[in-house]
Amino acid sequence: MSENENNLLDVAPGAPHSNILSETIAYVIGLALALILTGVSFWVASTGVLWGPGVAAGLVVLAIAQMGVHLVFFLHITSGPDNTNNVLALAFGVLIVFLVMIGTIWIMSHMNANMMPGPEMTNLQMQH
Repeated sequence: MSENENNLLDVAPGAPHSNILSETIAYVIGLALALILTGVSFWVASTGVLWGPGVAAGLVVLAIAQMGVHLVFFLHITSGPDNTNNVLALAFGVLIVFLVMIGTIWIMSHMNANMMPGPEMTNLQMQH
């Protein structure tokens, strides 16, 4: 390989690229990984290759891997010092989503417990 070709491929995923060819290669690699993970997810869900209760855990693992691919290859989240604001914004977004989800589940569970009719109302019988 020539020095120029070596520099094209010597860029970490998510790091800034020096030219369009290097950036395109990174996007194509990210797209290929995302498509492979999506295909494997559908395959795991539709076949009996995993033990029944383990399918959910397998899909969670594949989903986390796909989030990592998207964060690195498409959102360019790296561990570099110039990416601190991006990582903090991502962490804040995850916190907000977590709070909304937990709050919604909490409200729905309390509504379920407080709005359901009591057993005396559900077991009414006609008495003559």
